[in-house]
Amino acid sequence: MRILIRVLLFSVLLLGTPLLGIWLAGKPVAAYLAFPPRTGQVGHASFSWNVFVVDSLLALAFFTWMLCLLIPRRRQEKESAHGHETRAFPAWGWMSLAELILFWWLAWTRQPWFAFFEPHTFTPLWLGYIVFINAVTWKRTGRSLLTHRTGYFLSLFPVSALFWWYFEFLNRFIENWHYVGIEAFGPFRYALHATLAFSTVLPAVISTREWLASWSRLGQGGCRPRWSIRHPRLLAGLVLVLSGVGLLGLGVRPDVLYPLVWVAPLLLIVSLQVLTGSPTLLDRTGDPWRLIALSMLAALLCGFLWEMWNYYSQAKWVYTVPFVQRFHLFEMPLLGYTGYLPFGIECAVVADLVDRALEKKDGQVLESR
Repeated sequence: MRILIRVLLFSVLLLGTPLLGIWLAGKPVAAYLAFPPRTGQVGHASFSWNVFVVDSLLALAFFTWMLCLLIPRRRQEKESAHGHETRAFPAWGWMSLAELILFWWLAWTRQPWFAFFEPHTFTPLWLGYIVFINAVTWKRTGRSLLTHRTGYFLSLFPVSALFWWYFEFLNRFIENWHYVGIEAFGPFRYALHATLAFSTVLPAVISTREWLASWSRLGQGGCRPRWSIRHPRLLAGLVLVLSGVGLLGLGVRPDVLYPLVWVAPLLLIVSLQVLTGSPTLLDRTGDPWRLIALSMLAALLCGFLWEMWNYYSQAKWVYTVPFVQRFHLFEMPLLGYTGYLPFGIECAVVADLVDRALEKKDGQVLESR
């Protein structure tokens, strides 16, 4: 019963508050629930140099913090490459690389014989990348999520689909991105196409993080927050309320509050964990701040690949970000890449929830990540 109450509360906060905001603003709720999603419900502010400069300073601070976490402050002994060069790259790694290259080529060219399937290149391309990065990790360490934590690895796919569908839900209220090249898709084809594509997000980020973690020095820098909170549950309750209010305001002031899409869900999850006495990512043994730093970098690297492979694809997404819609790297405005940093932390938190659920189910303590 307690678990059911938690799930219901979490669902109301995540799903109900944005819809309540739309209703309070006097906007047609049904228009925001159309499927496939409709665009044109939200008008966007034009570019503003004042906002761009302020956001650039905030982005610089965020990136500086990540780099400070990643780069060691003191010189350490050179990392040993023992074991990395004696292990042959696996055949399944070469096959995945061939798949990646093939579907990259098919996504960026317009082959008449492949016209019907061309909008669906995203999923096989990213499956190729996911398997390939696991092969690279295996080559370096003799271990990978695919080969040594297969159950956890496979569990990330369905969770990832649900995870990104939620961001698609929030995007209905801010319309920062929309898809082109799939306008002819009916509801079933759209749902299947999107779900398969969304299922690759978490496996890609977490597999990339595992590869980054194979460099033991990476993530050993300073800038680790050290605080002592006297009343953590009181603070968590306050953060929970503020996050809920922020999500409620998305439909009222989307141009101002759109960054909360990448922050509020994270704060909701963590605050609920604290309020219910559940362990958070920071309670992981080892060095959780290294885990957070590597997660941010992994999301940023995957974000670069997402944007690059998207750029010349037929079925693609384009952005309409208020105030900063200028200076693009591929389709993404340059400042938009900052969003990948908190998104990486969200990926880490959700992956940690999956990990803990499997630990509890198996009745054993698995290796901390």
